[in-house]
Amino acid sequence: MAEVLVYVDHVDGAVRKPTLELLTLARRIGEPVAVALGNGAEATAATLGEHGAVRVLTADAPEFADYLVVPKVDALQAAVEAVSPAAVLVPSSAEGKEIAARLAVRIGSGIITDAVDLEASDEGPVATQSVFAASFTTKSRVSKGTPVITVKPNSAAVEAAPAAGAVEQLAVSFSEKATGTKVTARTARESTGRPELTEAAIVVSGGRGVNGAENFAIIEALADSLGAAVGASRAAVDAGWYPHSNQVGQTGKSVSPQLYIASGISGAIQHRAGMQTSKTIVAINKDAEAPIFDLVDYGVVGDLFEVVPQLTEEIKTRKG
Repeated sequence: MAEVLVYVDHVDGAVRKPTLELLTLARRIGEPVAVALGNGAEATAATLGEHGAVRVLTADAPEFADYLVVPKVDALQAAVEAVSPAAVLVPSSAEGKEIAARLAVRIGSGIITDAVDLEASDEGPVATQSVFAASFTTKSRVSKGTPVITVKPNSAAVEAAPAAGAVEQLAVSFSEKATGTKVTARTARESTGRPELTEAAIVVSGGRGVNGAENFAIIEALADSLGAAVGASRAAVDAGWYPHSNQVGQTGKSVSPQLYIASGISGAIQHRAGMQTSKTIVAINKDAEAPIFDLVDYGVVGDLFEVVPQLTEEIKTRKG
């Protein structure tokens, strides 16, 4: 069976969930070979092996931490040349998509971004995408070179499948451009204790109907009762009620959780584009004609200031 390269997103050896999802998808089209770079790369092997990686190619060098993107592209290119894979899978983060695009140019291959599913075919991997603000579903495959595919978080359930996970050193020669953009400073992001928005299984979002930054506390309380991430519509963000980093929509972040709860959000196409692929959608809005109700699995016509606190209390009660 052909091997499939999986780029590992990790923090000092702690593997992030989207990578485990990629390993699950990779097993559908071949044997996963993980590529882990930077500090803690070898420490990822146990987790990667538990989830199907037959091999783990590792490399560590100051360039991976000190410079942006290009050193990682150099390493992935080296991995492609060493393995001759059937495909390269990369998480659909902002950095992941830039790495994938640069790699595709380097190796003269086609690229598919933001896939939500993968399947095998005689002519190569077929990727499913949700396009045009999630109004259509398409199936595509790369017709030239080694397919480079980025996959959205929450596209597949993580499945353990123990494999060898044998660690091998990857020899990397850095290009002249590798040191073109240097990281001059880092500031730790203040932790909210909530999951990352794009990776969360549950997202609770507030919109114009929240009517003020101080009122987002009830959205946060519901999110915390569910162990969810907090999102916001563009209207709420533009009004300064919540940080831009939490914006869900075409000009914000795209999410695809198991459960999406929209409170006080009308359902403009800009917002729908960022959350329409969510598995189950619940809306709370006092306007029964709001466009969001055309999209939802469950809708509550009511005042969010009454509904959301009651929902939060009911969840807390049932959790005991």
